[in-house]
Amino acid sequence: METSIFDSYFNGYDEETQSLLRAVDKYISNTYPQLQRKLSYGMPTFALKKNIIHFAAMKHHFGIYPGPQAIEFFEKELKSYKTSKGAIQIPYNQDIPYQLIDAMIDYNIELLNKETL
Repeated sequence: METSIFDSYFNGYDEETQSLLRAVDKYISNTYPQLQRKLSYGMPTFALKKNIIHFAAMKHHFGIYPGPQAIEFFEKELKSYKTSKGAIQIPYNQDIPYQLIDAMIDYNIELLNKETL
């Protein structure tokens, strides 16, 4: 298996959680090859000049951290999830909402592009 910058983070979890984390990492890496991978705030992070999205394994849920603007913008789409100012909680018994992750990453990249114009 290919070594990942995130391996030190992933290796702290059981096999099932590692599998989920690696799947999300692989999906985002393949879908958004222009994003840089780094650890930020102790979490796997994808960035493009600044952080675009983080993800993390928590005790009772999988966390996605697209930032407060994305949470607010996608409020309707996030109704079925517990959210806070910048976080989305996905229960482990639910599928990862990859289309929503795509939409939030696209939104954050669009915001970044507007900032840098």
